[in-house]
Amino acid sequence: MKELICIVCPKGCHLKVDETNDYSVTGNSCPKGAEYGHKELVNPTRTITTTVQLLNSKERRVSVKTSCDVAKDKIFEIMQAINQVQAKAPLHRGDVLVKHICQSDADLIVTKGVD
Repeated sequence: MKELICIVCPKGCHLKVDETNDYSVTGNSCPKGAEYGHKELVNPTRTITTTVQLLNSKERRVSVKTSCDVAKDKIFEIMQAINQVQAKAPLHRGDVLVKHICQSDADLIVTKGVD
């Protein structure tokens, strides 16, 4: 039995996930908590939020994120790739800097516009 605290909403339900019983979840207040508990043990994922270097702007960096969750075990590989990215202004929120970063389903997108 694995114990987790749900991070889907501010309630912070204390979940118990039974690995021997098809990852059944108890302690959740809503269906999203059950989904989170199951997913966290079977295939944990995260959205990456960070910054990349700007080459031609008074601002030195621009905020970015992955367009969807990526496998938790690929985070360091993806961060190494992101650290090599250099962007040029102007940029608009939603612009794609890297498609399918590290052969994942996620694109690296800009989250703040820069002139």
